[in-house]
Amino acid sequence: MIRKVFVATILSMSAQTMWSQSASPVVEFYDKTNQTDVTMNPGESQTMQAPLELKLTANLRDNVGWESKCEWKIYNTREGEAKPLIDRFDENTTYTLTSSGSYGVKLYVTFTDAAGDILEYESETFTISISESKLSCPDGFSPNGDQINDVYHVTYQSIVKMKGVFFNRWGQKIYSFDLSNVDEGWDGRQNGRYVKDGVYYLNLQATGSDGIKYDIKKAVNVLKGWRDYDE
Repeated sequence: MIRKVFVATILSMSAQTMWSQSASPVVEFYDKTNQTDVTMNPGESQTMQAPLELKLTANLRDNVGWESKCEWKIYNTREGEAKPLIDRFDENTTYTLTSSGSYGVKLYVTFTDAAGDILEYESETFTISISESKLSCPDGFSPNGDQINDVYHVTYQSIVKMKGVFFNRWGQKIYSFDLSNVDEGWDGRQNGRYVKDGVYYLNLQATGSDGIKYDIKKAVNVLKGWRDYDE
């Protein structure tokens, strides 16, 4: 006998052992904008930037005497659940969203007991929107220790690939960065010593979650106002 029971029904009948086979799925990820760990529950929505690594956990409950089969689906809401990006049969799994758009995440669980009774669980939809990309680079900074504009930071949103290099006027590489260290920024030093005041050149290539490709070449002014490099 098959009984298909949705979350609300299962919770309302939790006092009955027969209906206690359920799950408490969560979707977890790190929000780099606010530097916090986020846990989503079924039915909730979030807007984030790419790349976003999702950790999907089923949290099966009261599974003694029952066999369970999990199925996670992630799909673009424009395409619908019938065309999922992933369809995995793991209790827990991970997936990284790299393209802008709106995505649905759902968990299905089939519980089967020794008598052959089947109970089916279907979660509410987790909805995650990935924002379109943005990228901007300031014209200069002043690494003089006054805690005002001391570090050169690239401002970006939903960038999935990035490679940047600073050169001096003779074409020598001074500093390089990518997505792994872009948030640290450049503090105006080369090999532990501050570079001289003047104009440096940034060559930056990046790709956004929406497929936009950025090719930025610009002059960047370094203005400390003091000279420790020749002391």
